[in-house]
Amino acid sequence: MQSFKHRVCDPKSGRTLEATVTRVGHDLVIVVGGGSEPHVGSLVLAQPHASFADPRRSSVSISVLTIPPHKEEPVARCIAEAVCRTFGRVTVVTAGIHEENLDPEGIELYLELAKRMAADLASREL
Repeated sequence: MQSFKHRVCDPKSGRTLEATVTRVGHDLVIVVGGGSEPHVGSLVLAQPHASFADPRRSSVSISVLTIPPHKEEPVARCIAEAVCRTFGRVTVVTAGIHEENLDPEGIELYLELAKRMAADLASREL
């Protein structure tokens, strides 16, 4: 198994998301954490398959497990779907971000960091 770390940061707020990306055979497992206590709050499995509408095209099937009351699904989903769609590999992403008294602006910032991370990872050779 080969692993590497990737980090995205908002310099203004200091908020950071860090991922450990691990190749497991042909598949990918990505662990994303942020805030003061990274953890597993949500898990998203993205699986490539032929499109039902047009079998010549590929599509992505998503399965989600979330541990209540966690709300990290949008972070994990964004990354899993982008990486799976780009590389055509089964991709599992766990995400857990803990920050006390996180306001809506902070939530939006973490979602933007997740989009940046998804784009960064999709542009690499995995």
